[in-house]
Amino acid sequence: MPIKIPGSLPARSKLVAEGVSVISNTDAYSQDIRPLQIGLLNLMPNKAETETQFARLLGASPIQVDLRLLNVASHKAKNTSQQHLIDFYTPWEDVKDCKFDGFIITGAPIEKLEYEEVTYWDELRQIMDWTVTNVHSTMFVCWGAMAGLSHFHNIAKRTLDKKAFGIYSQQNQGLTNPLVAGVSDELPMPVSRWTTIDSADIEKLEELDLLLASPETGPCLISEETGNRVYILNHVEYGSNNLAEEYARDTESGRPIELPYNYFPGDDTGASPKNTWRSHAQVLFRNWVNTVYSETPFDLAEIGSACSNVEIDLTVEDQTIIG
Repeated sequence: MPIKIPGSLPARSKLVAEGVSVISNTDAYSQDIRPLQIGLLNLMPNKAETETQFARLLGASPIQVDLRLLNVASHKAKNTSQQHLIDFYTPWEDVKDCKFDGFIITGAPIEKLEYEEVTYWDELRQIMDWTVTNVHSTMFVCWGAMAGLSHFHNIAKRTLDKKAFGIYSQQNQGLTNPLVAGVSDELPMPVSRWTTIDSADIEKLEELDLLLASPETGPCLISEETGNRVYILNHVEYGSNNLAEEYARDTESGRPIELPYNYFPGDDTGASPKNTWRSHAQVLFRNWVNTVYSETPFDLAEIGSACSNVEIDLTVEDQTIIG
C-alpha cells in the first residue's frame, strides 16, 4: 500500500530508482480506507537523506501512510537548505493541536552533550509530553530513544570508551511481542553511537520490555505498552553506505574512529558493503505500522482534532503516492 509524500520531495526519485512503484493520487484516494497519519520529527542534519530512509521503511508496509515532515522551531538547521525546509517541513508548533496515529522522533549527532545543553531540549520535552495525549504510538530512534527513556523513566545514558560502530548481531528476546513477529532469533543491525543504556536499568522497570539486545552494544529495541512507545537505540533505518560515509567523514576530519565492525567485506574499505539488515528493518517497521493500524481509532477525532487547518499548501498534482 502507498505512502503519500510531496511529489517534488528529493526522496521520491531515490525511491523510484530503487524499484518502488508509484501510483497516482486519484488511485490512492479511490481506496475506501483511512491512511495512517504519521509524523516524522527529523532532528538529523541531512534531512533529505533521513526522509528517504524512513519513507523507504514506511513504504514497505501494506498500510497506506500519510507522512508529515516536522522540525523544531528552536534550532536552525545548518546542513539543509532553508528552501527545503520551507517547501516540505512544518514546525511542530504549528501541528501541536493535531493528533497522529504514529510519530517518529529521530536521532541526532549530539549524544555526547548533556540533554540540558541541547539547544532545543526544552522544546523536545514539550513534544515528548505532547505525544502522550496527541499520538497513538511514538517511536524514538537512537539519540531520540535515549532522550525518551531519560524523559519518561529517568534512565541515564552512559558514555562508551570507544564508539560502537558497525554491524552487530541482535538477540531476539521478545518472541511473543508483535513488534518482533517474524524476526529471526538473531539479526544484524547498524550501530553508530558513543553512548548506551544499561540493560539492568531497562529490566528493573516492569513497564519496559527489552525485545532486542546485543552482548557487545547493549539494548536495541524496547517497547512500552503502558505509554504505547517504542525505543530503537540503533540505526535500523540506515542504507547500505551510511556507515562507510561516516567512516570516511571522520577519517578525513581526523576524528578518532575505528573500521566499522563486520561491515566491509574482508575489512576492505574499497569493497562495497553488503546490506544484511534490510529485510529485518522492513519487518520491524511493518510490524509497528500494522500494530498502530490495528489499535488506533478509525475516527481521528477520537485521538484528537484533525489537521486540515495546517496542511502544507500543495495541490493534488504536487503529491505523490509511493508504495
